[in-house]
Amino acid sequence: MEKYDYLIVGSGLFGATFAHMAHKAGKKCLVIDRRPQLGGNVYCDKVEGINVHKYGAHIFHTSNKKVWDFVNSIVEFNRYTNSPVANYKGKYYNLPFNMNTFNEMWGTTTPEAAQAKIDEQKAEAVEAMKAAGAAEPRNLEEQALTLIGRDIYEKLIKGYTEKQWGRKCTELPAFIIKRLPVRLVYDNNYFNDTYQGIPIGGYNKLVEGLLNGVETMTGVDFLKMNCQRTKDGEWTFDIPAESATQKQQATARKLVYTGQIDEYFGFKLGHLNFRTVRFETEVIDKPNYQGNAVVNYTDREVPYTRVIEHKHFEMFGQQVYDYPKTVVSREYSTEWKPGMEPYYPVNDERNNALANDYRALAEKEENVIFGGRLAEYKYYDMAPVIESAIRSFHAE
Repeated sequence: MEKYDYLIVGSGLFGATFAHMAHKAGKKCLVIDRRPQLGGNVYCDKVEGINVHKYGAHIFHTSNKKVWDFVNSIVEFNRYTNSPVANYKGKYYNLPFNMNTFNEMWGTTTPEAAQAKIDEQKAEAVEAMKAAGAAEPRNLEEQALTLIGRDIYEKLIKGYTEKQWGRKCTELPAFIIKRLPVRLVYDNNYFNDTYQGIPIGGYNKLVEGLLNGVETMTGVDFLKMNCQRTKDGEWTFDIPAESATQKQQATARKLVYTGQIDEYFGFKLGHLNFRTVRFETEVIDKPNYQGNAVVNYTDREVPYTRVIEHKHFEMFGQQVYDYPKTVVSREYSTEWKPGMEPYYPVNDERNNALANDYRALAEKEENVIFGGRLAEYKYYDMAPVIESAIRSFHAE
């Protein structure tokens, strides 16, 4: 009988990082994933020599030097800087909201002029809200209008947000937008973090490095492994094989679970809701399609939310033209149904309460570590996921 220290369910960044730390400490791990490949949502397909982010664009950014040094010890990162642009009815605006945006929107050239325009429109929104008998924003639309004013809201926020959530902004709660950062400088760098980039050679290189020397299995569903707890608190499970007669039983001291927390408990309290994304990926017979990795489409009439041109994450200057074709993905935000890929937690009152109930159940589970976006029902950027996995291992 095979004996493991950890059975790790899911090979995304939490599972892969935890396995890496455990392996370095001399622990024996088995990492399983129900998908046919490792890496979770950072997995990349290679198409026409280009790393295509199969499950959506992933841009690594952090101000935590320890995390940055950690990932660069696995694979070197490039100098990619996220500078998306917004397309509103054919006119382009720089993101995030900065002096370039305000110049494109109003022709303002100084910070004072831009701030005056914003303040003027914010004041108009506050007066309109008060005239309607409201002391505080009652929905996302009123919240955004009082934070940034009508022009930016109408052109760069409203349509994009309604496509993302599948509901009108007047039907969305105000707390979804707590603040809208305004930069009164000419700076198109989307993130304020000290470090950002993409692994040279793609995210598969990062995952392969994290899991180097670790036993892994793909195409394996945890729920079909006959996983049971023994009297002494360990776990027994079946290691899948080509035939039922070849199955081997194994044990693990602890379980690291990164799947959906409600699925772990058999949905006995109900289903947590998510938003999901559908991708239309196309190879285009030209070297440069849109001149930028990320272009958001912010008017409601265009059905997709953004277009990703993958080569711009890793190819710069002449490299772009050394590859005669390019690959783009159009993203469509849709309502999630069981069986679809869960992407973003829905942080409304019902789901937050249900998630807390599941977390209470999770705290009572012995010898189980719940980690990552799905198991914690929490939106995570990549660096905090890695930081959380390292912290979870050190807490052992």
